[in-house]
Amino acid sequence: MKLATIRMGGGTTAVRVDDEEAVELPARDVGTLLAEPDWRARAEAATGTRHDRLQLDYAPLILAPEKIICVGLNYKSHILEMGHPLPEYPTLFSKYSSALIGANDELILPQASEQMDWEVELAIIIGRPVRHASRDAASAAIAGYATLNDVTARDFQNRTSQWLQGKSFEATTPLGPWLVTTDDDAVVEGGFNITCEVDGEVVQSGNTSDLVFGPVDLVRYASSIFTLRPGDVIATGTPGGVGAARTPPRFLRDDEVLTTRIEGIGVCRNRCRREAVAP
Repeated sequence: MKLATIRMGGGTTAVRVDDEEAVELPARDVGTLLAEPDWRARAEAATGTRHDRLQLDYAPLILAPEKIICVGLNYKSHILEMGHPLPEYPTLFSKYSSALIGANDELILPQASEQMDWEVELAIIIGRPVRHASRDAASAAIAGYATLNDVTARDFQNRTSQWLQGKSFEATTPLGPWLVTTDDDAVVEGGFNITCEVDGEVVQSGNTSDLVFGPVDLVRYASSIFTLRPGDVIATGTPGGVGAARTPPRFLRDDEVLTTRIEGIGVCRNRCRREAVAP
C-alpha cells in the first residue's frame, strides 16, 4: 500500500495511492494518519474522494515530524570513500522539518552556500510509539519506507565537528512521493537499489544491503535514547558517489534536476533554484 500527502484547495490531505487513482483519507497528512492506532485498516478501507494519480501535487510526506533523525556514514562504500573506519555505533544527527519539500518541488540552493551536495537515502517512517525496542518491536514499529535526499551544504557542515548547520537549510530535503508500507511486496523482498542522478547522469548507485546498520538496528538504537513516535523519520545514510568525494569536487548548480530513486519505493525529481538575493 502507498500513502501520500497531497496539496489541494489551499491545504493538504493524506491519500492512498492506487494504480490509477488516489483516494482521500481523513487526515491532513500521512503523519497525522499514522498517529491513529488503526491507521492501516482505515487506509485500506477508505472510499473518499478520488483524484487522478497523474495530477497529484505531492507535499512533503510528513508535514511536521516530531523528529527527523539522520544517520551518517552508514554505507560501507561511502565510509571508505570518505576515509573513515567502520563505526561501532550509528552516527546520529538531526534535521528540522522546514528543510522538507515534496517529491517534485523546487529545491532551493541557499545564498550562503556554494557546496550543496546530494545524498540519496532510504527513509524509515515510524508507525507506532516505541521505546527500548526489541528486534520484534522495532520491526513492528516501522510503518514503511520513503525516498529522501539529504542535500547537504558541505562548506557549512565542515565548519565545525557538528553537522546540523550543513543539514537543515530550508527547502533542501525531498521526502516522498509516498510511504510504501511494510506489507507491500516491494518492501517484503527488501534489498533496495538506490540511485541519484544530476541532469540524467547517475552520480550514486548502491543497494541497501551495503548498510552497516539496517532499519531494525537503527530503530532499536534510536529508541534506546528517546521514544520514537508515529511520523518520525529516520534517514538511513547514503552510498558512495557524493560530490564532495570527487576529484575535483562537484556540487549542485542552478537549474539542474536532482533525481532521487529507490527501486520499489519511489522517485523524487527536484529542479534546483538558486535562492534569490535579498534587495
